[in-house]
Amino acid sequence: MNRREMIKMTGTAAIGATVLGVPIGTSAQDNSISSNNPKRRLKVMAIGAHPDDPETCCGGTMCLLADAGHDVVCVYLTRGEAGIAGKSHDEAAAIRVVESENACKVTGARHIFMSQVDGNTEVNLERYKEMRELIDRENPDIVMTHWPLDGHRDHACCGILVMDAWRRLDRRFKLFYFEAMSGTQSQMFHPTHWVNIESVLERKHEACNCHVSQHMDEVYLWHATMEHFRGLECRCQAAEAFAQHSDALPTLP
Repeated sequence: MNRREMIKMTGTAAIGATVLGVPIGTSAQDNSISSNNPKRRLKVMAIGAHPDDPETCCGGTMCLLADAGHDVVCVYLTRGEAGIAGKSHDEAAAIRVVESENACKVTGARHIFMSQVDGNTEVNLERYKEMRELIDRENPDIVMTHWPLDGHRDHACCGILVMDAWRRLDRRFKLFYFEAMSGTQSQMFHPTHWVNIESVLERKHEACNCHVSQHMDEVYLWHATMEHFRGLECRCQAAEAFAQHSDALPTLP
């Protein structure tokens, strides 16, 4: 839901008729895409810097969209090479790739791993091209990624690369930013849209807990607080928040 829809709401929120503007139903029958219910199948990409970023930041939204029959693609900029103490980059990457694959089975997403390295991500002409070509090839309707103002350099790099691809591809998809541990990582994040994730909250947590190496029982405390706070904003128990990038600007020369 957007700000206007949120202001109109009273009482406890139910699952909205749309998620980031994408129609969804409230039952399996509503969500089926078939000859009897010929809704267009959309493609949604969630692009995170590390394994576990898409799950913790927008895992509930991915579940809702996958359940509605849409093609959800989970992209990891890195393989989390620097994310396990005492493990080499190759060892950590092997563990975290399997964890990510398991998480995607839970959310219903298809996974893609890019070629950057955890803790050493780059923003340059080659990396701009790599991101642009991936998104161009997948041709999504919606992309969700990191808010570029982020204290974690990998998060910030990811958001900047996606934003550049969006502009260079003539803004042909809707771009939404998600938040990661706002206050300590995402800075000055102001949502334009909220997604009620009450119905898939346990499943989101199951997907996050697939990342065993990241000690989610400790890490997730911050994310759980964010879910509750965003839920309070839209009058439900748990929500994820997004900021849509305006598509009203002219195309770059």
